[in-house]
Amino acid sequence: MSSASNESLYREVARKLRNKIKDGVYPLGSKLPTEVELAEELGVNRVTVNRALATLRAEGWTRTHRGVGTFVRDFMPITRETPRRFSRARREQGGARGAFAGELAEQDLSYETRTVVERVRPPQHVAEVLGVSAEEISVVMRARYMSVKAPAGRTVPYQIAITYVPLEIAEGTAIEEEDTGIGGLSSRLADLDQAQAELDDTIEVRPPEPEEEFLGLNEDQRVFDIFHIGETRDGRPVKVTTFVIPTHLSKLRYRVQVTD
Repeated sequence: MSSASNESLYREVARKLRNKIKDGVYPLGSKLPTEVELAEELGVNRVTVNRALATLRAEGWTRTHRGVGTFVRDFMPITRETPRRFSRARREQGGARGAFAGELAEQDLSYETRTVVERVRPPQHVAEVLGVSAEEISVVMRARYMSVKAPAGRTVPYQIAITYVPLEIAEGTAIEEEDTGIGGLSSRLADLDQAQAELDDTIEVRPPEPEEEFLGLNEDQRVFDIFHIGETRDGRPVKVTTFVIPTHLSKLRYRVQVTD
C-alpha cells in the first residue's frame, strides 16, 4: 500500500471513530475499545488505529491514560454565543455568576474557579485601551482559572480569563471581591452606571504558551485567544479581558445586526 493510501486510511479511521462519538456509540466519558479491538473491528492494522487515535487526541475527542486506556471526551464543546451571553437576563438567569455560568447551566454542567484579585500596573496594550497609566497601579486585575465539572466526575480545565478594570471605577466595590455576585463583573459595572453597550472581540488561534499550563494541553493542540473590550454607551472602555480557551472545548457563535 502506498504512503498516500496509508495517509488517507488513518484519516478515514479517525473520521469513523469521531462520528461514532458524535452518534453516541461511544458515550461521553466512556472507555474506548483497545487498539487491537478497534483494528479488528475496522479491518485495519494497529499502526493505523494508533495514528487515528493520535489525531483524535489532538482534536480533543479523546484522552489517554497510560496503562489504563483511551477515553472519550467528557463533554461536547460549549457554545460561547455573543452578544447573547452578555445580556443581563442571560448572565443572571437562575442566580448565575456571569455569562460562563449561564452557558454551563444550559448543558447541566457546573464549574469551579480559582480567582486572584489584585491592583496592578496594566500591560501597555491594556493601558492604551482603557486610557490609564501603564507606569503606576491604575487597574484592578481579576485572573480566573476556570474548570468544568464533567458528569463522569472529572474536573476539566476550561479557560483562563484575565480582566482589567480602571481602578477609579473598581476601587472599593464588589469588583474587588473574589465573588462579584449574581451576574458577575458585568452586572456590577451596570450597577455602577458603567453598563457595557458595545463589545469588541479580536480572536487569534495559537499554540498554548508555557504560562498556560493550567489548561493541560499538548503541543499539537490550540487555543482561542480572545481580546475582549467592553465599552459604555458613550464609548468609554471600562473592561478589557483576555480569554484563553482550548479550541476543542468551545464553539464561538456571533449574531450581528446589520444596519445601513
